[in-house]
Amino acid sequence: MRLVTSAQDRVDPDSGASTGSGLDGGDVFEIVAARRKMRRRARRLLAVALLAGVVTVGWSLGTALVRGSDPVNVKFVEWVRAHGGNGIVNVIERTWYQHHQPSKGGAPKGGIPKVPKPSGRETPATAVAGTPTTVSYTPPPINAIASPALAGEGVWQPTGRLVRGRLAVYETFLRPDRVHTSLLAGVAWLDRRALRAVIYNGNDQPGGSGWQHGDHVPPSETPGLVAAFNGGFRLDMARGGYQSEGRIVRPFVTGRATFGVRADGTVDLGVWGRDLQPTTPYASAFQSLDLIVDGANDVPGLSRDDHLRWGQTLGGRVFVWRSGVGIDARGNLVYAAGVLDIVSLADVLRAAGAVRAMELDINSYWVSFDTFLPGTNGPAPTKLLPNMQRSANRYLVPGTRYFVAMFAR
Repeated sequence: MRLVTSAQDRVDPDSGASTGSGLDGGDVFEIVAARRKMRRRARRLLAVALLAGVVTVGWSLGTALVRGSDPVNVKFVEWVRAHGGNGIVNVIERTWYQHHQPSKGGAPKGGIPKVPKPSGRETPATAVAGTPTTVSYTPPPINAIASPALAGEGVWQPTGRLVRGRLAVYETFLRPDRVHTSLLAGVAWLDRRALRAVIYNGNDQPGGSGWQHGDHVPPSETPGLVAAFNGGFRLDMARGGYQSEGRIVRPFVTGRATFGVRADGTVDLGVWGRDLQPTTPYASAFQSLDLIVDGANDVPGLSRDDHLRWGQTLGGRVFVWRSGVGIDARGNLVYAAGVLDIVSLADVLRAAGAVRAMELDINSYWVSFDTFLPGTNGPAPTKLLPNMQRSANRYLVPGTRYFVAMFAR
């Protein structure tokens, strides 16, 4: 075998023909065979890598789609968000919302809803010791935001399970916007003296296993169930912390809006480090962005155009399904939901008596509030707003997101 001594002494890698190198046929065959072997090996490695990637993605997506009882399309979107596709989902949702904005004027379809009458045929099995008085406190009516007021707008209606003869839940409805008057917000008032809160942990948010209070309220715990409502943003978007049952899933951030539940079920709501202290032993607590109401006023800088401080609004200045929770001067909870913007949500909560309030989850998939009456075959749930997308038994079956359940004391 000769040494290659000139630039013309080379072999055509495709045909194997000599271009003047002086290599004999055996040398050429060995070189071509080695290169072909390297190509085949590279193709096999690439195929194995692609197969491994497909299997990994398929297993991850398949596991997400079979977990819990949330709709398949919802679970798919959640999986895409969790795997770096948040921007893609936002573009699609933004486009949809831009073409589905509410019309100006009009009246709510069906008027002001009527709620089921309260009932107390069943003695709560989970009630704690104590004998509350049967005299109930009725929250004051809410002044209508849109004018003129509709019949029954802003008037509280008692509903839900009676707790030892006491009315524990009131609901009312009002139009949150003076321009888009066909929109209707639902508001619920929850008596702290009669109710205790428990945070349930979704099988994806926060995920994990071994929770005492898992991804739904099981039949053994429903006898004292009075109401349940959605939690805050996904943990990777809430810009705060989450702890439950002694586990710190994400560390808390000073200054963030916080919903904290003490061991006795009492709720504290406010700013972490100011209204809620790290030294307080909360049974469970979560954070979700910043307060939207503080000191019975909208927080400074609250704006429909701010898509960073209080969460991206899917399309800018549009109305989307939102929810929020506040606490009044007596320590009672106020929940509000509907198709509204961030300022309207704050206005509704403040009008309902909240001195501090925070935004909870948004998007029609996640916004839901249900009350429960005793039924012959278990609790009978009713939605706060008839057009809330999710089934009224959402919190009675496995789900992906954490939520708050209210039980009789």
